[in-house]
Amino acid sequence: MEKKFKRILLKLSGESLMGGKSYGIDEVRLSEYAAQIKEVAATGVQIGIVIGGGNIFRGLSGTSKGFDRVKGDQMGMLATVINSLALSSALNATGVKATVLTSIRMEPIGEYYSKNRAVDLLRQGTVVMIAGGTGNPFFTTDTAAALRGIEIEADVMLKGTRVDGIYTADPEKDPAAEKFDEITFDEVYNRNLKVMDLTATTMCKENNLPLIVFDMDTVGNLRKVMHGEKIGTFVHP
Repeated sequence: MEKKFKRILLKLSGESLMGGKSYGIDEVRLSEYAAQIKEVAATGVQIGIVIGGGNIFRGLSGTSKGFDRVKGDQMGMLATVINSLALSSALNATGVKATVLTSIRMEPIGEYYSKNRAVDLLRQGTVVMIAGGTGNPFFTTDTAAALRGIEIEADVMLKGTRVDGIYTADPEKDPAAEKFDEITFDEVYNRNLKVMDLTATTMCKENNLPLIVFDMDTVGNLRKVMHGEKIGTFVHP
């Protein structure tokens, strides 16, 4: 089947990388993610990836434990770099070219991010991991993903989570919650649905970057989304 998107920004959750563990990176989950990404990259789709850092450190929860918010967010940014290095290494091990770009200078750990460098690498067929969030405190990795998706001119932002889409309420807490197959960004905002933070949602809406929220933890789902199968929730302006 013909692929639906030519260039994507894949946003992965740091928490999902924990797999069955309570902290850190689960090697099984990491290799599952790498295999799914390899499958899609093999079809010629250009892939940019932003990963969260919640499996290692969360800036916001750190502030409640006495960390200065700016320092806490900087620690969270470094956590995203660790996750990006882990996934790029797992991809390299499967024969996929992957490069880590960082929003804060830290050569030789990663190259310094610029749109031109990212797009050049994508056109060469390299998977580009964009680490370090936006490089600024007070912004989430969802906002970083929206920003990078817009910058690299992705056709869509795919938000891989442990839930299979957007619901009227939290399906893990409310068994009566109903899933949306499709919804607008305005509706997400008006219903106060916790999909992404408001900054990320607004950026996607104003720059016409559609979003698909899907369950990345089920092996094979990334390929299904790329083939246009109706899994997850499609969010559009």
